[in-house]
Order: sequence, then structure tokens, then C-alpha cells
Amino acid sequence: MDTSKLRYTETHEWVSLNGNLARVGITDHAQREISDVVFVELPKPGALLKQKQSAMIVESVKAAFDIYAPVSGKIVKINEELGKRPELVNQSPCEEGWLFEMECSDLKEANGLLTEEQYQKFKTQPTH
Repeated sequence: MDTSKLRYTETHEWVSLNGNLARVGITDHAQREISDVVFVELPKPGALLKQKQSAMIVESVKAAFDIYAPVSGKIVKINEELGKRPELVNQSPCEEGWLFEMECSDLKEANGLLTEEQYQKFKTQPTH
């Protein structure tokens, strides 16, 4: 996947836009921080979410982590393979380990997401 075309959130989700369809996953940086993913609680198709609302949970050997909707919209597809193979989130976070797809209700929200360059700077900043 060409990561230069992705957009990112400050909570380490990535978004690949194709028209008003957004494919969502967690970044490579996030999967390393989370460590070994053992379970994913995927959202229900048809669920309506607002931007920054918790969409699902990823559980690792460390803890459970909320994954947030990067844009507002409706869940239209989930990566069902993760039910059998949650480790794909670690092994291939930007390709096979994607989490869900949503139909964006407001594409302008995507304009406020971080570019690859902005995300690289953001993730290296010390947390306060």
C-alpha cells in the first residue's frame, strides 16, 4: 500500500479514501505499541458513528484499546478474517490487517486528518 496517500489520526488510525469510502486500520507504530493482538471486537455493519467515537476494541497481551472512527459515517464492511486471525493487525497493519470500511457522511472531515509527513512528526513528539 502506498502510505503517502493515507491520512492519519492523532489516535494512530490510518484511513485510505476511495471516493466516500474509507478503509480504516491502525498504524504500524500503533501495532508495535499495542504488541501482540489476540482479539478484535469489530463494529457491527450498519452502525452509524461520529468522528472520534469509539468504533471497536483491539485486545493485546498488554491491554484492550479503543479504536476510533476517523470520520463520521456508516460501517459498510468489516475484515471478518480478523475474527480467525487477529495477528494480521500486527503482521500487516496497512494491508491484510485493515479493520473496517465506512461510508463517509462528511468528506470534509477527512481534510482535517494528518498527512503522512504530519503524522511522522506527530508520533515522534514527546507526550505531555
